[in-house]
Amino acid sequence: MSILDIRLFGDPVLRQRARPVTDFDEALERLADDMLATMREANGVGLAAPQVGILKRLFTWEVDEEHGAVVNPRLVDASEELVSDDEGCLSFPGLFYPVERPLRARIEHVDLHGEEHTTDLEDFDVRVWLHEMDHLNGILFIDHLAKHDRKAAMREIRQMREGSGDGPEPGSLLLGRQ
Repeated sequence: MSILDIRLFGDPVLRQRARPVTDFDEALERLADDMLATMREANGVGLAAPQVGILKRLFTWEVDEEHGAVVNPRLVDASEELVSDDEGCLSFPGLFYPVERPLRARIEHVDLHGEEHTTDLEDFDVRVWLHEMDHLNGILFIDHLAKHDRKAAMREIRQMREGSGDGPEPGSLLLGRQ
């Protein structure tokens, strides 16, 4: 397994829509393994392929003892009940802001072998999966922030970049967990 470079905010690939996966082969399995290793190395709970510069509809996740790879996900249903909680992102090291997400969701997807699945999620799992699915559509967590939080986040990003000269490095972040 290889550790991949995580793309940071400002990289244009993060704003592009990923393409559906059509080839379910060893290369896809290797990519998923590398993404999982990269995510773990950065202490994350989710990582989408665009975050490592690959425009495929694939993400990896790990919450508690469960982990996996999700291919070509599609939101089928989501609860009207929303929950606000802090989120972070490996492409925005050090930033955590409140984001509203549905409490429950149903997602259709395929696995690394092309087999179809429907997964019902609640609470933190929903947050992780929807966050990663946003990445597949070029949507970033800062796009969900209230106006005042978005301004504060952008100010924080500018200050970090000015302090280091090139922007923050991916670090020990957990999506919504500090």
